Parts: sequence; structure tokens; C-alpha cells
Amino acid sequence: MSRSSVEAGPGRLAALCLGAVGVVYGDIGTSPLYAVKECFGAGGGVTPAPTAVLGILSLVFWAIILVVSLKYMLFVLRADNRGEGGILALQALVTSAGLGSPLVIGLGLFGAALFFGDGMITPAISVLSAVEGLQVADDRLAAYVVPLSLLVLVALFAIQKHGTARVGALFGPVMLVWFAAIGSLGLHQIFLAPAVLAAVDPRLGLEFLAADPLRAFHVLGAVVLAVTGGEALYADMGHFGRRPIRIAWFGIAMPGLLLNYFGQGALIIGDAAAVDNPFYQMVPGWGLYPMVGLATAATVIASQAVISGVFSITRQAVQLGLLPRVDIDHTSDEEQGQIYIASANWLLLAAVVVLVVGFRSSSNLAAAYGIAVTGTMAITTILALLVARRQWGWSKVVCLGLGGALLTIDLSFMGANLLKIPDGGWVPLAVGGGMFALMTTWMRGRRALQQQLSRDSLPIGTFLDRLPDVPRVAGTAIFMTGNTDSVPIALLHNLKHNKALHQRVVLLRVITDDTPRVPARDRIAVAPLADGFFRLTIRYGFFQDPDIPKALRLAKAFGLEFDLMSTSFFVGHETILPATDAAILPFWQSSIFMMLTRISARATDFFRIPPNRVVELGTQVRL
Repeated sequence: MSRSSVEAGPGRLAALCLGAVGVVYGDIGTSPLYAVKECFGAGGGVTPAPTAVLGILSLVFWAIILVVSLKYMLFVLRADNRGEGGILALQALVTSAGLGSPLVIGLGLFGAALFFGDGMITPAISVLSAVEGLQVADDRLAAYVVPLSLLVLVALFAIQKHGTARVGALFGPVMLVWFAAIGSLGLHQIFLAPAVLAAVDPRLGLEFLAADPLRAFHVLGAVVLAVTGGEALYADMGHFGRRPIRIAWFGIAMPGLLLNYFGQGALIIGDAAAVDNPFYQMVPGWGLYPMVGLATAATVIASQAVISGVFSITRQAVQLGLLPRVDIDHTSDEEQGQIYIASANWLLLAAVVVLVVGFRSSSNLAAAYGIAVTGTMAITTILALLVARRQWGWSKVVCLGLGGALLTIDLSFMGANLLKIPDGGWVPLAVGGGMFALMTTWMRGRRALQQQLSRDSLPIGTFLDRLPDVPRVAGTAIFMTGNTDSVPIALLHNLKHNKALHQRVVLLRVITDDTPRVPARDRIAVAPLADGFFRLTIRYGFFQDPDIPKALRLAKAFGLEFDLMSTSFFVGHETILPATDAAILPFWQSSIFMMLTRISARATDFFRIPPNRVVELGTQVRL
């Protein structure tokens, strides 16, 4: 549920900031576990000379400043869709502004598809990098890293069905301790080698890039690991509000991260051998095992945030008609955002297990990480610029100048990550491409299905003018349809078989708007037709779950009262068959669409219709 922090008192604001620390910054907050290490391993390895250390640190520092602090905090967070953020919310905002071209819609869909690839890799690389601290403490424990990582991940996914409200209350305090701990470790090393602070000079980063451009380009693909999780700032805006997210970043997360990164650099300057795992090398011997425990807890929190994000974006995609219906369980009576999608949960776990077993280390997984993130970052920049131009009225000069600067950074990171494709970067691209194909196929298939059904239907005006003289039975019949201007196929089948109509017939259409939430006062619209026929439209936002019985109670204010015990819901069930002559869809899309329709959740469950009040009438449609 969206919470406004504009008028929040000091106590409420502090609570929102603490919640943002726990939920929003888990992903980016655990990047120090592997980011610097991978920078020195990029492109075949970078010699940890002081000039290279300062150059890489400068790149990391300015990536955090430019990408997170300036782009996301000051620019992208302004592009809210009635308080909500995220790639699909942004695409809906752009579409509602009259910019819904196929190219723009395709960009938004591909950005959302890439998020699923990111959702697979983040839990795997985060937990692996935390547990790898055991082998720093004792080489003999190296064999246990993968099994323990799998145990942690399986346990994490197994508890999802019970909800995370109670565990979530600990997220903020744990991450607060985490940022304090990593900041303190870094500060100690900076005191020992304060010269490392020279890395704030951007010229050192530029000199590193110029000294060996090809090697430095590889390093950029690892530098981006320091800003992964930037999209979470935007996606979680609706949960905490813009102000708490900014306060938590500038007051807690960013200082802790920068201190730790500079501390790792200071350590490497003093001891080049520490480059193998500079994060854990900063930890004193007595604190290694406690730090492994804290790091594991932090990476579990980071993984939890990504898992919840996958659930959320899956629900949004379903509501916007991009994916077939899925069963959604609400794990909290108080918080609408607490949901569980079993199919997404177990598919995600299977993918994570395959990644952990297949890559076996965070360094190997780092090769697969980054492409999905940078692709989504670039798409977010483009869509946000369209909003700035069309809705905010920014001049072309400002938009082109800002867009050129931001896209230069985004595309540089993305280009560097394309070099990782042979070493595992193909994994998130394959997942993103697969999800994109599924979403576009579902959209095209639904559109083709509606076209085919429309050809076989009868305009409602013509039907009412020629309404047959058939018996009318007591009660109400609600026919769910995607087009209330024509007669639903289910109504025609019912009339054909039963030779009767109910005393009151309602043509019901459910619409998902391009806004996160539709208030109850705008939920329904009723239009009387003739002879006991009514047209009823129910609207929801893409962050809301349909509840037809609850919405029907609102119709009383429009003179249309429902008694569910005397109301029957008629739902059409289409069986898709391949066309025998001129196919509307290519064979491969038709096959995928048929598969998706078979696994789609039942309409009665999705719309929360009492199953004992439902009549399903089937029809065959060839595509």
C-alpha cells in the first residue's frame, strides 16, 4: 500500500526511513561483498598497483554519485505514477501521456522481462558471496560453501508461503547494523591509509580508462556491480515514499557503502594479496565468523526484496494483460503488498539452484550479472525522459542534454557487460528474451482471440431489438465479457441450450487502468440497456487485485443490488485450436498461447467469485 511521507511526523518518518534501509537497500548494500574483487579480476586481471586501485575506486565512487544519487534520487524518483514506481508503472505513465507507440511499449516490456533475469541472479550471487567468507576463515571450509548456500536459499524460498511480515520487521535493524559494520571496517582502513581519499578526483578514473582502454572497458562491466539495486529505489517508492528513500540513502546507505569501498582500496594498497577477497580481509580474525553470519543475514534480506519484487511485477504483468492469470495468495490482512505466488516462487528457486550449482562461486556468477541490470537502467532513463518532456514540459535542449549524459553512462556499462555474454552473460539475456516472448505472445494471442470472438458475436443493440420471446426466470445472470458492446458467446450458448433468460441480465467487464489504484468511488459504472439488461464496468489499478463480490456491493448506490445467493455468474471458457487454413498467429506463437491458456488460473479464483455460483460454458476458437 502506498504511504505518503509528506505529512509524516518525525516518528513516522524515522520508521519509514528504517523500513527503506531494510527493504530498498538490501541489493546495493551487499555489493561490497564482491564488487571491488571483481573489478580487479575483470579482463583477465588488473595488477593492484596504487594507481590502478585509485582509478578503480574513482570509477566506483562516481558511478554511485552519478547513477544512484543524481539519476535515481534526483531525477527518476520524480517520475512517479500516482506515488508508485517501477518499470511497468513508468511504462503505464508514458502510455497514459499519449506516447504508447509499439517501440515504447516494447521497451517497457523488455525492461520488465530483464527484471526476471536479475531476480534469478541476485539471490544466488549475494548468498554465495556471503558464505564464501568461511573459506577466508579456514580453507578447509571451501567445500561447504555451495551446500550451505543452497540450504540458506531453499529455506528462504520455503518460508515465502507463510508471509514475511514478522521477519520483515527485523530487516531495517539488521541492515542498519550491516551498514554501520561495513562503514566502520572501511573507516579503520582509511585511517591507516588516508591517501586513498584522493580517488574522489574524477581525473584518476579517466586516467585509468585512458591508460588501457580495452582492459578498462572490461572493468566497467564489474564497476556496475556497485550500483546494482538502483532500480529497487524506484520500484519500492510506493511502499515508503520518495523522502524516506532519499534520507535513508544519503544518511545511511551511501556513507556506509563509500566508506567500505574506500576501505577496501586502502587495504589493497597496503597489501596487494588482499585483492582475492578484500571485504573479508578487512575483518579481524575474531570477527570473521560473526561477519559471515551478518553478511548472510544481509544477503537473505537482499534476496527477499528481489523475490518480493518478482511477485509484485508478476502481479502487475497479469493485471496489465501481459501474462496469463496466476493464483495469488495474500499473506497479510493489513498489507496489500504482502503476496505469494507459488508458481513464481518455485520456478525462481529452481533457477537459483541451477545457477549456484552451475557457477559454484560468486566470481563465476559475476560474469552473468550486470547485463539485465544495465539494460533495465537504460530503458528507465529513456522512459523517464519521455515523461520529463511530455508531462513536465522540460525543453528539448534540457532533455537531450540530460539524456545524452545519462545514456552515455548507461550504455557504457551495458556495452561493457556485453563482453560477458560468452562467460555467462547469456543467461539473463536468455531469460529476459524468453519472458519477452511470453508476454508479447500472450498480448497478441489475447488480441487475436478477442477479434475472433467479435466476428462470431452479435451487437448488443441488434440483439435487444430482436430479443426472442423466451421465458424469463427469476434471479440475476452476470455474463463476464471483454466487450460489453456485443453479446457474450456464453449468453448465446446459454440461450441456445436452456431456452430461457434470467429476469435480470448483467454484462460485466473488468478493466485494468494505467494507474496503480482506482479509488472505490470510481470503481464501477452502471448503464441500463433494455428489458432487464445492464452494462456494468468495474475498474481496477494494476496494483490492485480484483474482487468481484466486493465490487458488486458498490452497485447498490446506482440502484443495482445483488444477492449472491440468487445470482449466477456465466464465464466463457475458450479452447484454442490451431487454424486449419489462414492462421491469425504464427504456428510457434499459437502453440505457446495454447499452452499458456491451459495453465492460466481459473477466472473464478482470480476474480474471487464463489465457485458454487459459477457456470462455465465452453467454445472452440481457431487461431
